[in-house]
Amino acid sequence: MNKTDLGWHVSFDKAFEPFLNEEGFVAGRVSLEHKHMYRVQTEVGEVLAEVSGKMRHQALRREDYPAVGDWVVISLREGEQRAVIHAVLPRRSKFSRKVAGQVTEEQIVATNVDTVFLVNALNQDFNVRRIERYLVLAWESGANPVIVLSKSDLCANPDELAAEVAAVAIGVPIHIISSAENRGLDELASYMTRGQTVALLGSSGVGKSTLVNRIYGRDILNTGDIRSGDDKGKHTTTHRELILLPDGGILIDTPGMRELQLWSASEGLSTSFQDIEEFAEQCFFQDCKHENEPKCAVKSALDSGTLSAERFQNYVKLQKELAYLARKEDKGLQAAEKAKWKKIHQSLKTQPHR
Repeated sequence: MNKTDLGWHVSFDKAFEPFLNEEGFVAGRVSLEHKHMYRVQTEVGEVLAEVSGKMRHQALRREDYPAVGDWVVISLREGEQRAVIHAVLPRRSKFSRKVAGQVTEEQIVATNVDTVFLVNALNQDFNVRRIERYLVLAWESGANPVIVLSKSDLCANPDELAAEVAAVAIGVPIHIISSAENRGLDELASYMTRGQTVALLGSSGVGKSTLVNRIYGRDILNTGDIRSGDDKGKHTTTHRELILLPDGGILIDTPGMRELQLWSASEGLSTSFQDIEEFAEQCFFQDCKHENEPKCAVKSALDSGTLSAERFQNYVKLQKELAYLARKEDKGLQAAEKAKWKKIHQSLKTQPHR
């Protein structure tokens, strides 16, 4: 296994240059995150690694630590299959969300991803507004989104639902599949060529683990049966994991997300709702709120049916969510900066005077 097979990109060459003169330092890719430990894939095999004390001391936020998909600089321990992580190389892409609950903190789902499969089931759980939310974060991540509509065998009108998705996912490839019947899976192969990384994202029970098993060629992940009563699959994946495919390509499987809160996604919002923003540019007033102002192009589009009310309401909702998050994050950053300087001053006080 060489670095190209693991997803190494030429942009990492320059980032790794400062470590070339360090004896025993190599690059590896994080495939699994345990509590305080990481499984890292290298050219000499898999190792179990921990973060160095210096790196831990300098880390201020969660994003300063390794995540699944990261390329890291490690020093190997001879003959132990153990290593120490000294640095995280700059990320080419990063899919993040806000952690669930009240805490304003980033949770990195996957990094250095080329393509994001946004998996949505075509059964009773189908939801266009949720797809819009996933698209916002996918565009913000820097990876290319692809919508995978799964469980078509449980749907009577898959083409109609795909048309609904196409209306909000402008320019995004859409694939209708059924893992149970091996339908449509060949179309996904072109995204998983040698060295390319694909992350699977979606709600609990949409069939991500079954899809991984079909792509891999045998059952490597546990899958859940359809629950009786609500037509939903059981949640099976409990952690993020990078999987090397036998025929080349890399998959990152992720746990189902019951709650997908946005994180720093203003550019993703503009890209996902480009149609609304183009209408807004035609409004007579530059600061138009699209409420009661005269000559509002957005209201005209809503009145004529060119723009759906549900899509516009979701856009406004996501805008408000991002604005609230930005205010909370500013306060959090101020507190972190204050704590950092307090820590520095305390360490200076404890140093002996000369």
